[in-house]
Amino acid sequence: MRRAALALIGAFAGTLCLAAQGAQEIIRRGEDVYTTNCATAYCHGPRGAIGGAPRLAARGFEVDFINATIRGGVPGTAMTAFAGKLQPSELSAVVAYVANLNGVAAPAGRGGGPGAGAAVPPSAPSLPPEATRGRDLFFEAVRGVDRCSTCHEVDGLGIPVAGAIATIPADARALRALATPHVTAATVQDEAMPALVVSNGSRSVIFYDLTTRPPVLRTVEPSAVKLTDGSAWRHSSALGSYNDAALDSILVFLRAVIRP
Repeated sequence: MRRAALALIGAFAGTLCLAAQGAQEIIRRGEDVYTTNCATAYCHGPRGAIGGAPRLAARGFEVDFINATIRGGVPGTAMTAFAGKLQPSELSAVVAYVANLNGVAAPAGRGGGPGAGAAVPPSAPSLPPEATRGRDLFFEAVRGVDRCSTCHEVDGLGIPVAGAIATIPADARALRALATPHVTAATVQDEAMPALVVSNGSRSVIFYDLTTRPPVLRTVEPSAVKLTDGSAWRHSSALGSYNDAALDSILVFLRAVIRP
């Protein structure tokens, strides 16, 4: 009897070990899928760190939210829907990986595998009609890189090139004339460019080159770059795809969601 009990306990422990190994294997595969599809260019950083897109690690995201966002994307942003781009097993793995980055486990069937329900992105907060129009314009995908969210993040969506929006101009005219004191002139190998400095350390200087849209994040050695206060770059150069009526709607949206 004792031998039988010990054998049963041993078999149960072995099953748990295999299950744990299987879960870890899924997470490792999810990391590979994430690194290939998500930790690239203007998307998220390695291991869920902040990149061109917001940080994913340690955000308190629940599995349902992770699953819905990966499968359905986020309308009006660069976050595309992966339901039709990844295999079901890849979806399951990357959901498990991002869930693990947030300290939660993804149940079997999440991420597009058997048992996964139809997932939809979380709905946006209710806004008045004019603010809703402004939100749609701010994130409008058809404008490509000429939309506001190419350089600004609001409510966790968009790319925080310019940092948090602290002051909202009074009208479209003031928005076009907005001062940009943080934009400096950078010279690298005799090439001058408007720059928004992210960090200026003893080992490297990291800055966004604003010459083109989307801005290019560059990392150079301190000895290879010269930074000079002031730049000919103006905020109005990034607003060419919007007319004044559209900008006024965007300002209504910003006033509705941003508190000083």
